[in-house]
Amino acid sequence: MLAQPEPGPPATWRRRPQSVLFACTLNTVRSPMAEALARHYFGREIYFASAGLKRGEPNSFAMATMEEIGIDLTRHKPHTFEDLEDSNFDVIVTLSPEAHHRALEFTRTMAVKVIYWPTPDPTAVQGSRETMLDAYRDVRDRLAARIKAFLSPGTGSGP
Repeated sequence: MLAQPEPGPPATWRRRPQSVLFACTLNTVRSPMAEALARHYFGREIYFASAGLKRGEPNSFAMATMEEIGIDLTRHKPHTFEDLEDSNFDVIVTLSPEAHHRALEFTRTMAVKVIYWPTPDPTAVQGSRETMLDAYRDVRDRLAARIKAFLSPGTGSGP
């Protein structure tokens, strides 16, 4: 009897990442949103963390837009790369140009894949509260779609 191949990640992946770090500038909007979304969808399968170049203050618009979809960001504490207890990630997804440069520097002696996902900074949007919330929703929804496409078996184009 021939052995059947074990089910696994899509053929486009060498191997599915077991740990992913999301990085942005202040670790208050984009990267914590990405971390929370990824944990929501894949938290039992993959380890996720987030970090920034600098430690910012928690952002109420980010919290509000994540709460709209049932994800609580109120416990998130902003971290820097230096705060990370473990730097052994399979993939670092950077969400701002500054974070991308820092991640490349951070990993120059490591076998880590660094991926850049250009993501707009919703804190730069001016206008009414609703206009600002729409900018945060757009970032949230873009990140959710990208994370699902990247990590879902059968649809991903992972590392």
